[in-house]
Amino acid sequence: MKSVRPITLGCSKNRVDTEHILSSLEGHYEIVPESEERDYVDYLLVNTCGFIGDAKEESIQTILECVQLKKEGRAGAVYVFGCLSQRYSSEMPELIPEVDAWFGARDFSPILKAFGVRGDGRGGRYLTTPRHYAYLKISEGCDRRCSYCAIPHIRGRHVSVPMEDILAEAASLAAGGVKELIVIAQDTTYYGLDLYHHRALAGLLQKLSEIDGIEWIRIHYSYPDDFPEDVLDQMAGNPKVCRYMDIPLQHISDTVLSRMRRNVDGAWTRALIRKMREKVPGVVLRTTLIVGHPGEGEAEFGELLDFVREARFERLGAFRYSEEEGTYGAEHFRDDVPENVKQARYDELMSLQSGISLDFNRSRTGTVVRVIVDDFVDGILVCRSEFESPEVDGEILVRYSPDAFDGVGPYSLVGEFIDVRITAADEYDLTGEPVFRK
Repeated sequence: MKSVRPITLGCSKNRVDTEHILSSLEGHYEIVPESEERDYVDYLLVNTCGFIGDAKEESIQTILECVQLKKEGRAGAVYVFGCLSQRYSSEMPELIPEVDAWFGARDFSPILKAFGVRGDGRGGRYLTTPRHYAYLKISEGCDRRCSYCAIPHIRGRHVSVPMEDILAEAASLAAGGVKELIVIAQDTTYYGLDLYHHRALAGLLQKLSEIDGIEWIRIHYSYPDDFPEDVLDQMAGNPKVCRYMDIPLQHISDTVLSRMRRNVDGAWTRALIRKMREKVPGVVLRTTLIVGHPGEGEAEFGELLDFVREARFERLGAFRYSEEEGTYGAEHFRDDVPENVKQARYDELMSLQSGISLDFNRSRTGTVVRVIVDDFVDGILVCRSEFESPEVDGEILVRYSPDAFDGVGPYSLVGEFIDVRITAADEYDLTGEPVFRK
């Protein structure tokens, strides 16, 4: 049996695509974990990201590294697909001719055909996450036309996955041991508009929570415009829906938001954040902001800093604006903020957020939280509560002791829920001690 080693770059939506393809290849090929180094694999399968400049550079560098492995005789063939490949379908084969085959991001049938396997890659899942959590993609594409974003050009228009298909996939994941679902899409709050003529995310959350074995449901990638408030009702009243919301806001200045084509203004954004905190007490908010967008002067950036001080997001990430060809921003605005200014603003913003995150984490010291154990490394149980999402947030670290768990081995605890008292915190991770095992 020949071997395939996948390499997935970019967001969790890409990870789901890779897992669908691997599910079709399973049984026909040996799947080599991405983290496993081997002297030789027959195929390297690279899923690329083409969202912003840094992501494109990472994708190209990874492809070149795979080509080098092929030249050294450590790989038989290199196949590339995903967003970068879709976006630059004409340029990439000329830029890196050593790649054996290039594929897009929308149709997986040609990939499987190249492997000699029938199917469209939309069936089951071969998880590349720990078996107790999985990402659940509920739609593809996007109808938004934000100034900085090339995703609609790459992925096409918004298409919701029928609810019955999502529920069947979730039930299958739960039967395989998944306890936490992380709901993702380009815009999760848009779900259902094309199929059911209303925003159906809240109804989907309710049905997902009724699946045996699912304990946590987490929401990522929500859009602020016309945010469906019944989702907050689910978060407040459904114990399986984590009090955690990932909602990229991008900016607060009316000037910048207008240029970004976000369909909201600063007043709307502030009111939405207040409503979230009022309707869901204790909710943890993660957001993403962009610095250096055309039109962002010192006054607009100062307003952004003031907003971050006011909103006190528990989690926050940021990007430096990257002009992307084919986007509204590239066609209508001059990239007028120098790169050194973008970097300085990014550094100032993240320094501010570091202090806010530290305050939040320290406020949790002494509390008892329910956590899921993700891993066991060097005597430490690596855990998360409902307030931490995998891969993007910090962790709760608990030193393992056989006495604390009645002799249950540490690897048996991976994927289980335990209660932990927080004993210390920094701006990213927390430390805890077990209270009792559930």
